[in-house]
Amino acid sequence: MSTLLEQLRQYSTVVADTGDLEAIRRFKPEDATTNPSLILKAVQSGQYDALLNEIVAVARGHNGSLEEAVDEACDRLVVTMGSLILNHVPGRISTEVNARLSFDREASIAKARQLVALYEEAGISRDRILIKLAATWEGIRAAEVLEREGIECNLTLIFSFTQARACAEAGAFLISPFVGRILDWYRKANPDTVYTPEEEPGVQQVREIYRYFRRHQYPTVVMGASFRNSGEVLALAGCDRLTISPALLEELAHGEGSVEPVLADSGERTDPPAPITEVEFRWQLNEDAMATEKLAEGIRGFEADQLKLEALLRERLTGGVA
Repeated sequence: MSTLLEQLRQYSTVVADTGDLEAIRRFKPEDATTNPSLILKAVQSGQYDALLNEIVAVARGHNGSLEEAVDEACDRLVVTMGSLILNHVPGRISTEVNARLSFDREASIAKARQLVALYEEAGISRDRILIKLAATWEGIRAAEVLEREGIECNLTLIFSFTQARACAEAGAFLISPFVGRILDWYRKANPDTVYTPEEEPGVQQVREIYRYFRRHQYPTVVMGASFRNSGEVLALAGCDRLTISPALLEELAHGEGSVEPVLADSGERTDPPAPITEVEFRWQLNEDAMATEKLAEGIRGFEADQLKLEALLRERLTGGVA
């Protein structure tokens, strides 16, 4: 009998949520996603020391301040890691814009263009890249500009229907609702409540978003992310894409049972509403305590790991590591 992972692939595109090349080679996903936390984890493993030394040598060769060299090294690191991953997946790599730019539309656009230019310099066309941006109002507006330029985007840290709707209206290629982090908030707020995968608020939200997009004919891809257990993954079988950690891929690869599609296009069609305004977006997000808190927490978390990555590169640039 087919494993759970094999059956899941019949209904959803499987994406690896990791920077671990060995895991990617093993599970053969269609796409892969990275973020500062995953890149930091990969770099700290020691497997990429030679690569780091090469990147640092290039960054040292550029004129400018130490901090400019650190920024250059960071960009080249994420692009080089992305390029390596693309050798092992047939589809796309998602590469994240620095989280500290999440509230700066123009800086986010400039950084995205810079990352795409580095990929193209490495011989990788933009149709294999997704630029990840936090789904703040500014990040969504940056994506709107980039999409018109042919730079397709993955809007990440989605915790509310409001964010998802605004992304679709802006023409974003893909969104990543964070299923597990939504569950984390509700478990903390309601410690005595036990949620089955079917009942989980994050699972319910992804289903709502998926059906809304299909009903209103938005082409934006829905990719469930941030899973805490395999039950959540299977409860979203049929979602466009699912980005899954190596641990859960392993579990699904050895799991037995039957997988049935949960999400499918019903064929119902309705004209989309007028686009959400900035005032409506900010107010609705403000009214959603979970989404407000988890979005801010996610940005801070990515920034914390970005700072650790920069510290590691700064040390190498100044000769702290041979």
